[in-house]
Amino acid sequence: MRRYAVFGSPVAHSQSPRIHAAFARQAGIALEYVAIEAGHADFASRLAASGVDGASVTLPLKEDAFALCGERTSARAQRAGAVNTLIREGAHWRGDNTDGLGLVRDLTERHGLDLRDRRVLLLGAGGAARGVAPALLDAGIRALYIANRTAARADALADALGEPARVHPRGWDDLPALGEFDLLVNATSATRGGALPALPMALAAPRSVAVDLGYGEAAVAFLAWARAAGGAQALDGLGMLVEQAAESFLLWHGVRPDTDPVYAQLRAQADALVSAD
Repeated sequence: MRRYAVFGSPVAHSQSPRIHAAFARQAGIALEYVAIEAGHADFASRLAASGVDGASVTLPLKEDAFALCGERTSARAQRAGAVNTLIREGAHWRGDNTDGLGLVRDLTERHGLDLRDRRVLLLGAGGAARGVAPALLDAGIRALYIANRTAARADALADALGEPARVHPRGWDDLPALGEFDLLVNATSATRGGALPALPMALAAPRSVAVDLGYGEAAVAFLAWARAAGGAQALDGLGMLVEQAAESFLLWHGVRPDTDPVYAQLRAQADALVSAD
């Protein structure tokens, strides 16, 4: 039986083990997939000790995983400067990033959004933001504004993307002057603690779609802000999670599972918990 894991901190809440177990049942593949808590200091050692054949990487380790792979990274991981999927190759690891493709698939195929010519605000410039920014540009958006509390991080991501005509880094203090956006993407980790940095309501318009890359409790604060701001839709990252996991499964096993029944089951369970509260 092959063994896989998701590494991150915190990671106990992760739905990835359930998702990959469901994919494995579809494909008739025997595997074990577990969650392993790890931070910056012990990620490499815990990965080495785990004996896994492949790994998913979540916050805050995606840039660490990129560094760990050295030159053994896919073109999309290189553009992102972040890795969320590790594939064992003998004594080494090859890194890829499926986050952006997962987000775009969820938005366009599940929710029917047309991203072409859209004005997009990306909140955050860490590993999660790096993973989705290239795919948003590839989907044909007109402009990508990257806002981060440390402006230098936004500048660094913009430089890495290499499209100055479309990519505009900004500091958090610049938000009130940016106007309305068609799509707002929260890629910050701040809301994991339930705290949402101050956001002007004027960022959203009646047609706006807001997406939090997190799900569950981590997405509550941003989605509540988006609804209060009067946007058209407020979406969490559960669909993205399932879609990026399917792309990782494809890299590991050579088959892409059917994501719709897995998403439907997780969505029903998540909605039931909200109703119970």
